[in-house]
Amino acid sequence: MPFKLPLPKRLANPWAVKIRDKECLEPPHVTVLRGMQAWRWNLRSGGFMDKEPDPAEVPRELVELIVDHWAELRAKWDAMYPENRVRSDGEERSDE
Repeated sequence: MPFKLPLPKRLANPWAVKIRDKECLEPPHVTVLRGMQAWRWNLRSGGFMDKEPDPAEVPRELVELIVDHWAELRAKWDAMYPENRVRSDGEERSDE
């Protein structure tokens, strides 16, 4: 079952931030959605994974919300995809 980050009303239409199903082989990420457009945000390194669509189209407030929920999003990914965790047990966390 996908995870959807709750967003404030002013962002929820037309935006969504999700960890989708069936992405266990990709690097850990959340998908930022606006209609049919999708941007991937890397949960290991932070930052957008693709140049297209242009990451500058994503509102700064939405990016800040992802960063504010960093630990929660990483934990949700790890729970959904334990075979492709955000970090290995021996890896030091960069957000501590």
